[in-house]
Amino acid sequence: MESSLQTGAVALIPMTLELCQIYFQDFQNDAAIYMDMSKFAPYRYQKEAVDAFFRRQTTPDRRYFAIMVAGQPVGELVLKRIDFEKSCCTMGIHLQNDGVKGKGYGTAAERLALRYAFTELMLQTVYADTVRKNTRSRHVLEKVGFEPIGEDDMFFYFKMERERFEKTDMWGNSYDGQ
Repeated sequence: MESSLQTGAVALIPMTLELCQIYFQDFQNDAAIYMDMSKFAPYRYQKEAVDAFFRRQTTPDRRYFAIMVAGQPVGELVLKRIDFEKSCCTMGIHLQNDGVKGKGYGTAAERLALRYAFTELMLQTVYADTVRKNTRSRHVLEKVGFEPIGEDDMFFYFKMERERFEKTDMWGNSYDGQ
């Protein structure tokens, strides 16, 4: 992967099993994003469960990244369901805990992932979704330039087209006045 997957303090690097273990040792579930609170439980680190999770993330139709700040993993980002025939994928992102949220790391990581999807994978569309209750994620998707395309009882759905991304800079500013 090339060095262009870094902006400021944030870098995306391929997730390794070692980084995944480090990331999940300080991971905390965010109660604020659970639609069904009966399904919420505090996260408990288990090495074997992380090993299994990592294996599920590293399949040919995925690109699994660690979001790195100061040499430490503070989040994970995955481009999943990569379909080269349809020229699209879906992006998912999680930050480690409240200590790293609200600092712009997710915004920077999403922009880097979009650049990778459009210039390295040569895709035309990146989709994303967020649970309705996750207002932070929705805000970041809109800030980065994703367009809302629908919603249901549980999720808001978004997309970013390559052409739209190419008309914006890394801060989401449009060059054509849109």
